[in-house]
Amino acid sequence: MKHLLVPAALAAVAAAAPASAQSASEKINMVIAYSADECPVAQPGEVVVCEILVEEERYRIPSNLRYSTNPANQSLARQVDQIKYVGDFGAMSCNPAGAGGFTGCTQKFIEAAYKDKAEAEGVRFGQLIEKARAERLSTIDTEAAAEQERVEMIEREYMQRLERERAAEVPGEGAPPPPPK
Repeated sequence: MKHLLVPAALAAVAAAAPASAQSASEKINMVIAYSADECPVAQPGEVVVCEILVEEERYRIPSNLRYSTNPANQSLARQVDQIKYVGDFGAMSCNPAGAGGFTGCTQKFIEAAYKDKAEAEGVRFGQLIEKARAERLSTIDTEAAAEQERVEMIEREYMQRLERERAAEVPGEGAPPPPPK
């Protein structure tokens, strides 16, 4: 039991030390910076607390505001989507109330399917694949022309070698016949 009280007492003294060391005249300056160079130097009688964030976060909405569930922070498009079907009944409404309410269900399913398809990860991959394909096709004409030139050069060399061989004398053909024995 004594062993548990000693660490608790030390923790209480350590927590009280900064509060007692801080005087009423000290100024606390809390700064958010994106590199250590941006942190200001503390002046006498001032405490500077500098939080360094990663550079990618510089122009983003702060994380405490980014995931707010407050209805006031919803986009107008989302608000319109939510009230789009309020009081919607009858034909093309996908509502069990009213005549022909079932007729709009298919349309809702189709709209939801197209929305899912447009936001799917495969769409992004499809765009990346299309971009890579366009880059590859942009160089294919120059590569094909270079390959065609190389093949034609090999063919010319081959034809010249054949003509030289045809024009050359065949061994034993132009020599006089050997004397009879």
